[in-house]
Amino acid sequence: MAAFRLPALSRPFVPTSGLVLAALLAACGQGNNAQAPGGGMPPAEVGVVTVQPGEVNLTTELPGRLEASRVAQVRARAAGIVQKRLFREGSDVRAGQQLFAIDSAPYQAQVASAQATLARGEANLSQAKALAERYKPLVEANAISKQDYANAVAAQKAAEAEVAAGKAAVQSAQINLNYAAVTSPISGRIGRALVTEGALVGQGEATPLAVVQQIHPMYVNFTQSSGELLALRRAFDEGKLKRSGGADGAVVHVVLEDGSEYPQAGRLLFSDLSVDPTSGQITLRAEIPNPRGLLLPGLYVRVRLEQAKAGGAVLLPQQAVTRSAAGDSVMVVGADGQVAPRSIKVATSQGAQWLVLDGLKAGEQVMVDGFQKLRPGAPVKPVPWTDGKPSAPGAAAAPASAAAAPASAPAAAASAAK
Repeated sequence: MAAFRLPALSRPFVPTSGLVLAALLAACGQGNNAQAPGGGMPPAEVGVVTVQPGEVNLTTELPGRLEASRVAQVRARAAGIVQKRLFREGSDVRAGQQLFAIDSAPYQAQVASAQATLARGEANLSQAKALAERYKPLVEANAISKQDYANAVAAQKAAEAEVAAGKAAVQSAQINLNYAAVTSPISGRIGRALVTEGALVGQGEATPLAVVQQIHPMYVNFTQSSGELLALRRAFDEGKLKRSGGADGAVVHVVLEDGSEYPQAGRLLFSDLSVDPTSGQITLRAEIPNPRGLLLPGLYVRVRLEQAKAGGAVLLPQQAVTRSAAGDSVMVVGADGQVAPRSIKVATSQGAQWLVLDGLKAGEQVMVDGFQKLRPGAPVKPVPWTDGKPSAPGAAAAPASAAAAPASAPAAAASAAK
């Protein structure tokens, strides 16, 4: 029986495959040697920000309520029947603009009666004055008794007093007549009418008719912890911080209920003189421009208050800072690629960042990401970190004063670096 032979084309297959596999292994070995000379592991890439100290505004966000800068209740000071309403509800009115008309016929009659009484008094005064002037030369010539002259002078003075009383009565009646035309005491926006035509008002008390509110500018009232204010004042006195806003007061920004920021900034007017004993809070008030009437009284807002400025300060993402009972620290990457812990002084938080006042120098690289890649004694490769992730190689490093991060650094990162 003839021996079985493989086809001629299949015999070279095995050695050829071995050569290809050897070539691939050699190429991989060359690639590894190119990345890490000497066969070692390549440096781990870590995200860093470059420290750039500068002036930082210290901003505090607090809850507040909007309030009209001026509120006036329109009331009926004259008793009578409301005849007309002379405004459109919800419209803007001017100071002195007539809003309601109350039946003025009784007051017009009172004015006419007072004017008639005044006219009678003026006639009596004219007669008494003429008699006194006629008696004066006669008493000097002893043609009449001094008693008659004294009576004439007294009658003149009584007539003068009667005329004065008549003028006052006319003025009082005219005031009551003017009250029948109810006007707006201030300029602002008027709400709904509280009475309708035909209502009897002013009987025994000043009946409310409407409310006018001035909403440009607006006030926003909010509270702040007394401890925070005391710490700020102490920092001002020690020269660590300087006041924001100068002579015009601290700058205030309003955040609306939908999360958007109101485009126009306001200024702090005053802080209350006493602390609320139940909450330990101090009430503050700011003034906000409102030319378009977008802000409404009673609206709940968030107030961003710029009370101070810190010079030579640094803003770091919260995840770059390790906070513990022993103090605050960050991981700094040196020029040789080695990572070392550094103690810092944190003042306060600014959104998703920590405000650092001491412990870092300009140009130093602070580690933000890649803590889990650290190995004892091994160098690292710093990569610029922006917007929560490392940048592409060669990109410019984000300044530490402008970086943002969502969370604080894990405490395990520092211990791993050590």
